[in-house]
Amino acid sequence: MESLQAGTDVLFILIGAVMVLAMHAGFAFLEVGTVRAKNQVNALAKIMTDFAISTIAYFFIGYSLAYGIDFFSGAQILQDRNGYELVKFFFLLTFAAAIPAIISGGIAERARFYPQLLASFLIVGGLYPFFEGLVWNGNLGVQDFIESILGAKFHDFAGSVVVHAVGGWIALAAVLLLGPRQGRYRKDGSVTAHPPSSIPFLSLGAWTLTVGWFGFNVMSAQTVEAVSGLVAVNSLMAMVGGILAALIAGKNDPGFLHNGPLAGLVAVCAGSDVMHPIGALVTGAVAGALFVYAFTLTQNRWRIDDVLGVWPLHGLCGLWGGIAAGVFGLEVLGGAGGVSLLAQVVGTLAGVIIALLGGFLIYGLIKLTLGLRLTQEEEYIGADLSIHRITAQPDYNRGEV
Repeated sequence: MESLQAGTDVLFILIGAVMVLAMHAGFAFLEVGTVRAKNQVNALAKIMTDFAISTIAYFFIGYSLAYGIDFFSGAQILQDRNGYELVKFFFLLTFAAAIPAIISGGIAERARFYPQLLASFLIVGGLYPFFEGLVWNGNLGVQDFIESILGAKFHDFAGSVVVHAVGGWIALAAVLLLGPRQGRYRKDGSVTAHPPSSIPFLSLGAWTLTVGWFGFNVMSAQTVEAVSGLVAVNSLMAMVGGILAALIAGKNDPGFLHNGPLAGLVAVCAGSDVMHPIGALVTGAVAGALFVYAFTLTQNRWRIDDVLGVWPLHGLCGLWGGIAAGVFGLEVLGGAGGVSLLAQVVGTLAGVIIALLGGFLIYGLIKLTLGLRLTQEEEYIGADLSIHRITAQPDYNRGEV
């Protein structure tokens, strides 16, 4: 029976890992559909290569930093409990690799290729697992300290803060250091619009992410024994709330609409195991509206050229999700309890500060030493031709079709 239980847990978490792996295709096509046609190949290439770099960084450095476990034993030892620790690594790797995928959308259309890969290695090998270990493994006694002072540990079941807020606030640092795309903001105060290049691709990316997210959230239980249908339904309700709020706030704009479910799902990750479904619905709705208003504000008033709006979507909605877990997780609001609003605020702000400072450090050093940005001519031609020497539709571009 013990072997059967171990094998079942391996299969369970492996399915989750594959579902979250598929989300990276969602990141890719969300970016492909949003950027201009001359940068579509680069979007695809970045997401795939970032995943490979993330795997190397997390396997050799990051996972050990976060959990104190390495894989330098013989294969026979690694097969213990049907290789559960290996597939757990695979599952958590897909979370770690989401950080560069998030950042990719913010710095799209003007970032150099190899310096970004170096940044991805440093983030997944060091910055991200440092905070991950504090929250999910109790490293340095931080969680025990928070519990002793505020009555409960910082609760982040599936990564509203650990993954999404951290990725979004690192991305903000990178976007600010890069500066806006050429011609985006004119000297007369006007803003040049860059509408999505393909709504169908954008929609494909959003749907792929949305479906995979149920593996992201539900399989965060990590064992069959701990799985909860509450997490699934809360994810569903937050998704729906995000869609409807973004539809209304975004006035039927398809770009906002398709980011609505993602905003809701980002926000519900932290408290999906403790909220009541109605609380999850409200959490998702607030996140959907927050994304629309924050995206508009950052792009038009603050002139922050975050191409896919990853700071509003992941940074701010992730921040909201961390706090929302401390609100709608309370028993008085129908939640399961065991959370503290103050602990959620403290843990969330800690994640934001670590991510923002770490992002400025990593991208600032790369900017000073290697350079972050394409030349003006390379950016004008597009990252596809400048970096990869091919466009998304080469025959069409030559006039042959």
